Formats: sequence, structure tokens, C-alpha cells
Amino acid sequence: MMAASISDLAQVIQIVVAPVFMLTGIAGFLNVMSGRLGRIVDRARIIERRVAILKNPEKLKISQVELKYLWRRIKIINRSIGMCTASALFVCAVVCCLFIGEFLLMDLTKAVVILFVIALLLLIVALVSFLKEVQLATRTLQMGKEFDDE
Repeated sequence: MMAASISDLAQVIQIVVAPVFMLTGIAGFLNVMSGRLGRIVDRARIIERRVAILKNPEKLKISQVELKYLWRRIKIINRSIGMCTASALFVCAVVCCLFIGEFLLMDLTKAVVILFVIALLLLIVALVSFLKEVQLATRTLQMGKEFDDE
């Protein structure tokens, strides 16, 4: 009886390995996005200080527009981080369901499928948001040129 339980548990652990690899990928993605967010916030702080001291109306306008785009990027990357984190939570729920189903001898197949599909959909939204942020950053790259503050 004990050998059967251990072999059953070994099978569940084998099944759970795929979602755990997915969690590892999501964690890497979150790391990249949080790094980007940090750099965007740092740049926004620099531009906010610049806006406060600029006298030249043309340069002030350029800086204000750049600041607007930076805040838009912050919102987009924040949404991406949120969706990615939610995806990871749903993957964790999948892993829990697999273990609970095996331990309590319950058929949680539908729950596992639904949770996993939701996790994938959230990850898709996160990736699309990330792509949108990168495209916005690329489009506004010229705006970030430095000039003397006056």
C-alpha cells in the first residue's frame, strides 16, 4: 500500500514539473519587467525635476510630453506585471489542485484545465501589454535626447 502511494505521489510530482517550469519562466519575465519599470520611474523622476526648473518654453513642452509618455509606459508595464503575477498565481492553483486531487482522491480535472487556461490567457495579456510598452518606448526614443537645462 505504501509503495503504491509513493509511486502515485511520484507521478503527481512528474506532472507538476511542467507548471513549475512555467512558473520559472514567468518569474524571469517578472524580473525583466520590474527592471524596466525601475528604469522608467528613474527617468520620470529626472524629467519631473527638469520640468520644475526649465525656463525655455520649447524645451519645457518637449519634457512635458516625454513625461506624459513615461507615465503611460509605467501604467502599461504595471498592467503587464499585474497580469503576469495573476498568471503565476493561477499556475500555483493548478499545482495545488493536482496535489489535493491526488491526496483526497478527487477528480479536479475540470478545475485544473480551467485554471491553466486562465493562467495562459493572463500570460498572453501580460505579453501583449509588454509588447505595447516596448513599442511605445521605441516610438518615443528620440524624445529622450538630453539637452542643457535652462
